[in-house]
Amino acid sequence: MWDDFDNNEDDWDEEDDFDPKKEYDKIYQHPLMKKAKDILGLTRALVGSLDEARKELYGGIMMEDCMILSAKFAGAQGIKAFGLKMEIAVVMKVHAKNLASMTYQLEIEGTHAQEHLELLRVAIEDYRKLFLIWISGFEKDENYDDGWGIFTD
Repeated sequence: MWDDFDNNEDDWDEEDDFDPKKEYDKIYQHPLMKKAKDILGLTRALVGSLDEARKELYGGIMMEDCMILSAKFAGAQGIKAFGLKMEIAVVMKVHAKNLASMTYQLEIEGTHAQEHLELLRVAIEDYRKLFLIWISGFEKDENYDDGWGIFTD
């Protein structure tokens, strides 16, 4: 029954370069991840101060948008394929823009002091600048074709 899991010494590579601490730091010490965490804190505070009706209407969307920024980044860091990294980057961009848009909706409704909304907008703009640096480091994979024709030559 457990024959598939026999220890085969020949399959194990003692020279494996995987270092969990290094991989953890690569993700969680990255400036883009740190900024995503800042945005999460600012958004959490903003949503926490909304009245119940607006919290129900906007809160979940805003929290989803900001949490996706860090989750998608963490996933993308382990991927080499250019096209797949770019797909994830597009998702991150869309959610950052959605979150920024929500600050203007809240401003129109007069729910928050301009300073609070501006803090989140500045953080998102900082995120955008770090994002541009991050995606400029992607190595283009000539063989990537997912059948959808996006991010191919």
